[in-house]
Amino acid sequence: MDTRTILPDRIEVNPSFMKQLKEDYERFAEEGLPKEVEAYILDHYKMDVSSTYAGHFIRNPFGIASGQLSTNIRQIENGIEDGLGFIILKTVISQDPRGDSGMDAWKVNAPKMVVEPITSKRGEEGYTVTWKGRGWHKSFEEYLTLMEQSLELWKTSNTPVIPSCKFHLPTEEEDGFNVAEYQYTLNKLYEVWEKVWGDIPLTLEKDFSPTLAGSSLAKSQQMILWWVTHVPEQIKGLMGARGINLGIKLMNAMFDDAFQLEVLETAAKSKADYLVCFNRLFDPDKEFEGKQGVAYGGYDLSDRNLKIIHQYNKKHGKQQWVKQPLSATGNIESGKMMVEYALAGCENGQIHSYFQWPASEYAMKQGTKVEKSLHELFFNPEKGLLVTMRYLEEKELLAPKNGVLYFKDICQHSKINQ
Repeated sequence: MDTRTILPDRIEVNPSFMKQLKEDYERFAEEGLPKEVEAYILDHYKMDVSSTYAGHFIRNPFGIASGQLSTNIRQIENGIEDGLGFIILKTVISQDPRGDSGMDAWKVNAPKMVVEPITSKRGEEGYTVTWKGRGWHKSFEEYLTLMEQSLELWKTSNTPVIPSCKFHLPTEEEDGFNVAEYQYTLNKLYEVWEKVWGDIPLTLEKDFSPTLAGSSLAKSQQMILWWVTHVPEQIKGLMGARGINLGIKLMNAMFDDAFQLEVLETAAKSKADYLVCFNRLFDPDKEFEGKQGVAYGGYDLSDRNLKIIHQYNKKHGKQQWVKQPLSATGNIESGKMMVEYALAGCENGQIHSYFQWPASEYAMKQGTKVEKSLHELFFNPEKGLLVTMRYLEEKELLAPKNGVLYFKDICQHSKINQ
């Protein structure tokens, strides 16, 4: 068994269960998914696939990661209608009251995306999505409008939609933070949040992006660790009594695994309330549309992410796992891969590339890419979520409660993770 993963390559379960699953898989490929697919799964399979994101209830663990699929209100409406568990908005770039931004270079209008096959170092075939774009390139006011509309949709649908932001980062410790930029951005985000959710603490994802990892800003290991420690501290301090439920989306730094483990250890000690592990890898040599250096995914990404989280868990022991809730991201191309991340302690999965794979990779003949993806993520008889949860039950690694298997129980720190 590969040290990066826990599950076997081939999942084998009771034949009668497999027969039922294959029948549903083939039927839904023709007819489309049931309207309330989670209720169907609970009723027919006695499995509860709900979970949480940063403490918020989500109907299933599959969500859209911040990026090109969450830039306008129609995408948000469609994502909720299609059955996503949650959505992370495109990352806005912080600014001061004059509109100046220390991270202005990340406001790039380059939406073109190309889906490309990619082979990992281990020979695993997958896909990666390549584009030049970085963060939100429209006005800050337009982002605030999108955020308010999205929060209203969350309130009516019970599908969390979370804002994401990239803040100024000093290149030297003595430079300090651009406090005016942090304060103005946080105040404006909170004003919108408060309008919809009242005095409930703002939930916000702070992004350390793959392009940041490949930039000149991230050449110093010392500064990366300083950011991971002090950025949450800065944000928490400025929010004060208003409160903030702060997530940190950690980058895959362009250093060895030992340093990446140190990044996770540092984040686990920080004031962040939850962590997202980890952003895409960065290839400084690949060129795309005239730009040198691009982020990429595929199995190299999930291999590294899982390896680092498992190393942390093994090093620190069951009683000292990452104290914050974990959100997974990186090549979640199956329900089985989601379970691999859950076995490492992750409560949900942020997906971007898999929602854009070629049509030939989905069995469902109708519906949107998200609906086709969810069909595979849930019902694929070889690597879907349901067959993998059943496998864990048959191996006595996941026990039912009152006759029901709970996805959330996989994430708990029990013998299943040892």
